[in-house]
Parts: sequence; structure tokens; C-alpha cells
Amino acid sequence: MKSILIVEDDINIAELERDYLKLNGYQADIVQDGMQGVKRAVSGVYDVIVVDLMLPLMNGYEIIKEVRKKLEIPIIVVSAKSEDIDKIRGLDYGADDYLTKPFSPAELVARIKSHIKRYERLKGHNASNEIIIHRGMEINTAAHKVFINGKEIQVTTKEYELLVFLASNPNIVFTKEQLFDAIWGSEYYGETATVPVHIQKIRKKIEKDPSNPEFIETLWGSGYRFNS
Repeated sequence: MKSILIVEDDINIAELERDYLKLNGYQADIVQDGMQGVKRAVSGVYDVIVVDLMLPLMNGYEIIKEVRKKLEIPIIVVSAKSEDIDKIRGLDYGADDYLTKPFSPAELVARIKSHIKRYERLKGHNASNEIIIHRGMEINTAAHKVFINGKEIQVTTKEYELLVFLASNPNIVFTKEQLFDAIWGSEYYGETATVPVHIQKIRKKIEKDPSNPEFIETLWGSGYRFNS
């Protein structure tokens, strides 16, 4: 049984999420403050973290940041903050998804299912021992590691998945909609705006000059292309 950690200080929302998850076959635990949230989140016993942003003692951004130092499991933000800047910040810290309150519990379950499925498929793909090499970049899919000129860089699950997809299909232009469908899935209810956010994050990690990228090129009005 998959285990979900809910970090939410509104007990009514937390219990609604927990009850709906249990009805769908998940184990779910609730934590109501940020300090306990990060402690439980990094324990390694959960498959997905669902976290609010506004929490006592430690906010959701800080929790995401601390979890990403140790784990790559899916993190879904559930927040009343609906501004694009809040969504971008959450994704920039390493969240995989962002749901704005109020939301349907069924949608939360659907997104959790989707992220678990993709995360498990990604781990399964790693077992192929495939190594992707482009100039000074090496992606070892067996170890889920990315190296630039021999130095390992840290990437989140979605950054890694997007980078592997692009590097496996060099010199092909993909629209952000095509990349969204390939990485997040057509059944996913998110926003395609997450694609350029993740591209920007990847560039900061792999490019010598992110403002003048060598690997992932933007073709304005068309999409993105990985240059081999």
C-alpha cells in the first residue's frame, strides 16, 4: 500500500484529503506544522508528499527544499495561493505539481496516481543501464545521475525526466504542449506553464551561460530543441 504524507494545518482539509485517499486504497498520515512535516517527510517511508505553503513553524517552501536534499519522491503543493509567482516559486524549490484551493479531492487522487506511476516507470527505466552522452554531458539512467564535464549535478525527478526525454530525442523541436504531454501526461490536469519553468531550472544546472544555452535551445514561436 502506498503511503502519503499530508502536511496541512487546516484539519478539515487534511481529514478530507486523508479520507478520500484511504477510500482509494492509500495509507495517509497528517502533520499540522512545518517542523514535524519536514521531519516526517525525510523519513523515507512515504511515496508522495502533499504540502500546504502557509504552515506554522516552517513554511511549505522550506519543507520542499529540505526534502529535495535527500529524496526525489513526488511533492504536490496544495495551497490557497493562486498567483503565478507562488506556483513558479514552488516548482523552483522542487515541487512536482501545484493544486490551488479549493480543489476536488478526486483531482488530488488522480494527480497522486499519475505521479506515482511516472515515478515508478522512471525508476524502472533506470534499470536499463543506458548511458546518454552529448558532448560534456553524461546521463546514467541506471543510477539516475547527470554529469557535466565529469561533475555530478543534482536534479529533481521532473527535471531529470524532461532532460532525458530531450537528450534522447536530439535536434527535434518540441512544443511545450508536446513536452507537457510526454512528461506529465495527457491525463494530467496541470498547466503547460510548468514546462518553461523546468527548462529554466535545468539550464541553470547544465549550461555554462543559461542566458545563452548550448544544450536546450528555445525556438521562439515553435518550442524547444536539444542540440547534440
